[in-house]
Amino acid sequence: MSHSQRYRSDPAAIRALVRDTEVHKDIFIDPELFQLEMERLFTRTWIYVGHDSQIPKPGDFFTTTVGDQAVVMVRHTDQSVRVLINRCAHKGVQLVTEPQGNTGRFFRCPYHAWTFKTDGSLLGVPLRKGYENTGFDDTEAKLGMPEVKAVHNHRGFVFCRLAPEGESFEEFFGESLSTLDNMVDRSPEGRLEVAGGVYRYIHRCNWKMLVDNQTDTCHPMVAHESSAGTAVKVWEEAPEGTPKPMAVELFAPFMSPYDFYENMGIRVWQNGHGHTGVTNSIHAAYSGIEGYVEQMEEAYGKERAHQILNDVRHNTCYYPNIMVKGPVQTLRIFKPLAADRTLVESWTFRLVGAPDKLLERTIMYNRLINAPTSVVGHDDLEVYERGQAGLNTRYRDWVNVARLYEPGEEERRNYVTNGTSEGLMRSEYRAWARYMTLEEGEAETPLAASGASSPSGRESQSDRRAVQ
Repeated sequence: MSHSQRYRSDPAAIRALVRDTEVHKDIFIDPELFQLEMERLFTRTWIYVGHDSQIPKPGDFFTTTVGDQAVVMVRHTDQSVRVLINRCAHKGVQLVTEPQGNTGRFFRCPYHAWTFKTDGSLLGVPLRKGYENTGFDDTEAKLGMPEVKAVHNHRGFVFCRLAPEGESFEEFFGESLSTLDNMVDRSPEGRLEVAGGVYRYIHRCNWKMLVDNQTDTCHPMVAHESSAGTAVKVWEEAPEGTPKPMAVELFAPFMSPYDFYENMGIRVWQNGHGHTGVTNSIHAAYSGIEGYVEQMEEAYGKERAHQILNDVRHNTCYYPNIMVKGPVQTLRIFKPLAADRTLVESWTFRLVGAPDKLLERTIMYNRLINAPTSVVGHDDLEVYERGQAGLNTRYRDWVNVARLYEPGEEERRNYVTNGTSEGLMRSEYRAWARYMTLEEGEAETPLAASGASSPSGRESQSDRRAVQ
């Protein structure tokens, strides 16, 4: 029996891939495990879809993927946000191919002109009389576009769970939502908007390598020495009195020493979520923006404003595949394409009501660190691709994640540890093994209950809909 067959049929074989301080290389290179991730992990967990500022008006839509499933996030006529599988109920044609736009009051298939309301329900079928006496009302086509019923809008950030049953949004994320809350609260008006476009590029590596990297604090001073390190050296040679460029402020912290990262701490939440930068971070020493603190104090009061602004978390990982930088208002999505291919999207947000200089810094950070033309990001990309190549050798089977392992840590919830610990990585792999091996019935596959009604009615966009 091949590894692929064994993994599909034997949950114990999957669990055996994750040890206390090691994970097996098959997690990164096995195509069948990748397919199982799409069917299980990315179906049973809550996945980020988009931000509701991308669809402000009824009929506005945004296309994306949840795992390997093409979906459309759309603003319905009642102002609710719906997530639909991007598939015509007739011949299966994708209804929408544009990244975003406005469809009006319905979607129209470009193949045979079947139409669907923005809640996915079937609106019209040309030559309907041709289906008389065919049992059409009992077919799947009558159900329209499959709608994801488990959808939750948390302060503008829209997530969905493809599986009809499973953990609620609150159970899955728990206290980790405090990072998104802090990011939104940095706006004097308590609102964010997607702004500045998006950077996309493909990494020839497994998606989990990028997730690992977000809380790997032992690599910046090594991997980024040639990029950020060079920028710092050039700045140090500038004539005395030269104003410090914003770019140098953004580059310089990457070269902080090990003790800086050790002391800043890592917080590990349940279900693979967590963040670096508990007491300090690389975002803590940026120059102030004129008028911003005063705006925040007026909006929140002095004590609360400073509480918000002094929370300078570094990278927050929301398992399985997004990373948020609240202090600079960026969000990265690691979209799995294959066992050795990952599409990275880097999004930036405007703090509504805040000075434009903050958005300028956000966009500059994204361009210098995360863009296809970035300086820092390519250091990581090269390492990822070297890692993917190395793991495909036939020698050595295990990847070490032992740094600062504490026996019994798997029983702890929501704890803080040394900033160079790999404890969050270990938590992520434990979550991986759990969601990959849930007992049958704990979380159904997304389309298994096609046509079934939701047991919970509508809940103002909270756990509202699962795929039907």
